Amino acid sequence: MLDLACGSGRHSRALAALGCRVDAVDADGERAAALEGVAGVRFRALDLEHGPWPLKDRQYDAIVVANYLHRPTLPLLAQALRDGGILVYETFATGNEQFGRPRNPDYLLQPFELAQCFAPLLHVLAFEDGVRKEPGPARVQRLCAVRTAPQRLDRLALAD
Repeated sequence: MLDLACGSGRHSRALAALGCRVDAVDADGERAAALEGVAGVRFRALDLEHGPWPLKDRQYDAIVVANYLHRPTLPLLAQALRDGGILVYETFATGNEQFGRPRNPDYLLQPFELAQCFAPLLHVLAFEDGVRKEPGPARVQRLCAVRTAPQRLDRLALAD
C-alpha cells in the first residue's frame, strides 16, 4: 500500500495495524521520526512535486491520499495501481475558505474535479462532494475507485 503525502502517518499506522505493508511517502524527511519502529511501515522521503515522478516503477494494491493536492500527480496515481488496486482520496475543495485553511485555489478542488479526473482512468465506486463535520468542518471531495478494464467490471457485481 501507498500512503501518499503521509504527514504524521496516522493512515500508515492504522493500515499497518490491520496487517498491511505500507510505503509512507512525504517530502518532509523529518516525518520519518513519527513512524520509526512501526512494524509494516517503510518511510520514504520523496519530492512529489519537482522532477520526475519518483514512484514510476512501483505499483500498489491500494493508495491512500488525504489532505494533499498536486494536480500533475493525479493521473500518475492511476498508473501506480495494480489491476484491481483501490484508490481512496480525500482533500479540500472550493468552499473550504469559509472554514479555514487551505484557502489558496491551487490547493482546492473545483466542483467534481476529483471524479472528472479519475473517471476516465479508473472505475469510480464512490464519490462525495460536501461539508464534513469531523474532525473539524471542511469542504472536501472524497473518491474511492478501482483500476480495472471495462470488460472486467462483472467481477464488481453487487450482491442482491
